[in-house]
Amino acid sequence: MVEGWAGTVAALPTAVLLDRLLRRIEPPAVRRRRLRAAADLPLAADLLAAALRAGAPVERSLLAVADALGGPLGRQLARVGRTLQLGGGPQEAWGHLAAVPGAHRVATAAIRSASSGAALAGALTRLADDLRADRAVALEAAARRSGVLIVLPLGLCFLPAFILAGLVPVIVAVLGDVL
Repeated sequence: MVEGWAGTVAALPTAVLLDRLLRRIEPPAVRRRRLRAAADLPLAADLLAAALRAGAPVERSLLAVADALGGPLGRQLARVGRTLQLGGGPQEAWGHLAAVPGAHRVATAAIRSASSGAALAGALTRLADDLRADRAVALEAAARRSGVLIVLPLGLCFLPAFILAGLVPVIVAVLGDVL
């Protein structure tokens, strides 16, 4: 579009900028896995709390919940359980959930429970309720935002039509009378 040296000089920063912007876009498969893991997290917390209340140790509870859930969150929970079974520390083991949105709260509660000896089941039940409430708030905000975004194209179509059909003929008539 730009010829000569100016085009060559403009092409390099443009290419670098486009490369960086395109690399930031999350692939659809990764986004689906992330959203599914976040959606399964409250259920996983409830199942884990139930298994802990039944008397199972944390490692076995994690593996049972991972087996029941499946999917991306199940794989990550199985990794946490295996790390704990192999003698890994709570900080290291629960760090495997860092990629799941909202899981840092579950990991923090589990690490706190491991260090203090407090019961984890009650904290997980409360966290599951909090995660469900957060999800409901996020869905409501998205629904409200979509209502606003739906009106935008309508306004963009009507405004030019109003100007062309309503104002331009009046302005042309007034200018015709004046000149």
